[in-house]
Amino acid sequence: MTSHQPAGEPGMVMHGTTILTVRKGGKVVIAGDGQVSLGATVIKSNARKVRSIGRGDVIGGFAGATADAFTLFQRLEGKLEQYPGQLTRACVELAKDWRTDRYLRRLEAMMLVADREVTLVLTGTGDVLEPESDVMGIGSGGMYALAAARALIDQPLDAEVIARKAMAVAAEICVYTNTNLVVESLASDR
Repeated sequence: MTSHQPAGEPGMVMHGTTILTVRKGGKVVIAGDGQVSLGATVIKSNARKVRSIGRGDVIGGFAGATADAFTLFQRLEGKLEQYPGQLTRACVELAKDWRTDRYLRRLEAMMLVADREVTLVLTGTGDVLEPESDVMGIGSGGMYALAAARALIDQPLDAEVIARKAMAVAAEICVYTNTNLVVESLASDR
């Protein structure tokens, strides 16, 4: 994230990570790299930016400031407790809070979350977006991984293999992305 560009501004790009989701063949996968950068310096190479949340029936990944993302994960878990089994509702409620709460609206992160039925992208501008296709990427290498996953989605590969191959492509192109992956998956209804 550039320091002169607040979260939610048009053209905002989160630096320092790539998060990708692929939904195919009865499985949904979220993969994230492990690199944490401060400017041009790699601070950590094995960060865990993808995890299971809620009661293990939701997976999520984040791009952006780590402390901000952890705050958002905690808030999302609270919303999932309020609205069990209703990921979309929980995300909409979180997005409302994120947009209107004085503290939360300063958070600089994006989230990609999925359950058995739906994949959603959450942003600090109040967006809760469901990708049109079964793949979505966020972060500085997100568009590279997304393009690679779209090219592979029709191949006879499962969701995890597609995600791993697409993340490898992103790591070759994006200097803020590495090949230390964390991959979480769930059985999917689609």
